[in-house]
Amino acid sequence: MVLPLSPADLPPEPWTGRFDGEGQEHRRWWQAVSPYSRGVPVPPGSAAEGQPGSRPAVMLGFCSDEGVRRNKGRPGAALAPAALRAALGPLAFHLEREVFDAGDVVVSGGALEDGQARAGQVITAMLDAGNLTAVLGGGHETAYASYLGIAASAAVQGRRLGVLNLDAHFDLRDEPIPSSGTPFLQMAHAEAAAGRELRYAVVGISEPNNTRALFDTAQRLGVEYVLDEDCTAARVESFVAGFLAGVDVLYLTIDLDVLPASVAPGVSAPAAYGVPLPVISAVCRQVAQSGKLLHFDVAELNPAFDIDGRTARVAARLVDTLLR
Repeated sequence: MVLPLSPADLPPEPWTGRFDGEGQEHRRWWQAVSPYSRGVPVPPGSAAEGQPGSRPAVMLGFCSDEGVRRNKGRPGAALAPAALRAALGPLAFHLEREVFDAGDVVVSGGALEDGQARAGQVITAMLDAGNLTAVLGGGHETAYASYLGIAASAAVQGRRLGVLNLDAHFDLRDEPIPSSGTPFLQMAHAEAAAGRELRYAVVGISEPNNTRALFDTAQRLGVEYVLDEDCTAARVESFVAGFLAGVDVLYLTIDLDVLPASVAPGVSAPAAYGVPLPVISAVCRQVAQSGKLLHFDVAELNPAFDIDGRTARVAARLVDTLLR
């Protein structure tokens, strides 16, 4: 028996794309993605759970730029879920797994914390049903919504959770009001309250765009990181392998401003340097093949500042890679 999921704020819209035919050999994403309903769970730690490509994947949109507004960035990320779906829809579908769309959680009227809590509840339910979950953001306040969903899920109980962030920024700001700049410090505080330490690593840190206070906070929390200028393919592969070796399950979060502005212009804070796209794509393949990926999100796409949909198409390629 299939039970319907408690709905998100908005149900999924029909996907669209180029039509080449009905057969499997012609299939594109828009023809493959179905509305989500909750099915039989995959037990945490089972063999099926650890096999790349074996679990259904479910996507949830998080329509929010309230965190970016609070962080004095360029609003517009609330339109990202629709832009990401539009970029994914025409792609050829080569995945072996089933892919579903659970609709959108919408942050309105400045009620960020309520939106994060609602998104967290939906993510928990999807994880507990045995799915690989993906959130299409949204500003990087998306990350705390993801964390709330993961932390409450049975899928992580008794297991070592790692948080790997591909980002030019630590997002460890110590502010009285949560924003897109605070989610990982919020996670650290929540983990400490639960008697755990946050296992947090970042690839792509831009030294000129993070204050000494942020580096001090990272050191105090034991954050591992690689500076953008040090992100050679070999260095990053080794760094990610070492981090993966120390965790049982992984939450990967991608802030698209980790990429050079020429590759990802449509973000709140375009990168002057950035990490090359082949390096970021290789991390996605490495993580997908590890069998440890539990949840991922893609944040900071701002369609209002994108050029020819360039950033959305890059983000869509990364999502496709992660679900292989």
